[in-house]
Amino acid sequence: MAAMQPFFIDCFANPSSGYRAGRQAHAAVERARSLVAGLLKSRHEDIVFTSGGTESNNAVIESAMMFWPQRKHLMIGATEHPAVWEPAQRWKRRGGEVAVVPVDRLGVIDLEALRRAIRPDTALVSIMWANNETGVLAPMSDIIEIAHAAGALVHTDAVQAVGKVPVDVRTVPVDFLSLSAHKMHGPKGCGALYVSPRARFQPLLLGGGQEGGRRSGTEHVPGIVGLGKAAELAGHIHEDVRRLRDAFEQRVIHATGAVLNGHPEHRLGNTSSLTFEGVDAAGLLILLDERDVCCSAGSACHAGSLHPSAVLDAMGFDAHHAASTLRFSFSRFNTMTEALRAADLVIEAVAKMREFSAGGLVVIS
Repeated sequence: MAAMQPFFIDCFANPSSGYRAGRQAHAAVERARSLVAGLLKSRHEDIVFTSGGTESNNAVIESAMMFWPQRKHLMIGATEHPAVWEPAQRWKRRGGEVAVVPVDRLGVIDLEALRRAIRPDTALVSIMWANNETGVLAPMSDIIEIAHAAGALVHTDAVQAVGKVPVDVRTVPVDFLSLSAHKMHGPKGCGALYVSPRARFQPLLLGGGQEGGRRSGTEHVPGIVGLGKAAELAGHIHEDVRRLRDAFEQRVIHATGAVLNGHPEHRLGNTSSLTFEGVDAAGLLILLDERDVCCSAGSACHAGSLHPSAVLDAMGFDAHHAASTLRFSFSRFNTMTEALRAADLVIEAVAKMREFSAGGLVVIS
C-alpha cells in the first residue's frame, strides 16, 4: 500500500502521455515490469500487464486459436481453473477439439495420457502449475518436453505457484505463464502474462497499443506498482509456513480422522484440503466463520457455489466426499499460535456437527 499510495494521489498521470508526470508514471510501470521479470527470471520485455489470471488465461487460448487456425486441438488438465476451462469450451463451440488430460487419485497429471493424446495438430497444452484447491504441483518440465516434441506450445496458469515455489522460465521453458498479484499479497484486479520470445502472440484486447501492442488499455498504474512491490517482496513459501500448515493438519487429522486430498509431498507448502467424513462442509464453514476461521469449500472463486468440486471429481471422489471437504491456507503473516488455535476450533466444530448428525438434526447444506 505504501508503494501504491503516491500513484493514487500525486503521480496519477497516464503513463502513455509525454509530459513529466506521465513519464514518472511510465517509469514506475517499467520498474514494476522488471521486478516481475526478476521473480520469473525472464526478460523485462516478456512481461505483459493484465487485469489478472483470468484475462491472461483467456488471452493465451484466444491467441492460439487465431494464430494457428489449422491446429484445431487444445489440451487442458482435468483440474484446471474455470478461467481455463471456460475458454476451452468456447474453443469447442468454434469448431475445435479439446482433450482433457486426467489426473490420478492424488491429483497429479497423467503424463502417459498426455503423451498418448497429443497430436500433430495440437496447438496448445494448458496445465496449471499448482492446483488452487489441493495445492498439487504439476510436473511442468515433463509436460513441456512432451508438448514441445509434438510441436505444441505450453501455457501454465501459475497464479497459485508464483511467489510460493521457484519459477524460472529459463530452466522450465513454458511459452506462456499467467499470474495474479493478489496471490502473493498484492492488490486484486492486477496480474501479468509472460510471453516467451519463442512464441507468437495475438492480443486479446485491441485499441491504443499499450504494453508493446500486446494488451491495449490505459495501464492501472497503482495496481501494477503494487504487483511489482509484491514480486519484490515475494519469497518462496518458507519452511516456517509449511510447518504451520503441517502442525494444523496433524492436529486436525489426529483428532477428527480427516482425510487429506492431494499428494502429501508434491504440493504447495501453504495449502490443505481436508475431508471430514459425515460432516456437511457448508454447515462447518458457517460454524468456523462465526469463530473467525476463514476457509472455503473448494476454490475461493466458488465459495458461494453449491456445486460439487470439479477438482475432487476429476481426482475420482464422489459428490459426498466433496460435500464434506474444506480448503485451508496459510501465509507468512500467520503464526503457530494461530494455526494451532484454528486447529482446535476446527476440531470443536467438527465434533459439534457430528453430534448434530447423530442426533438426527437437520444439517445445513
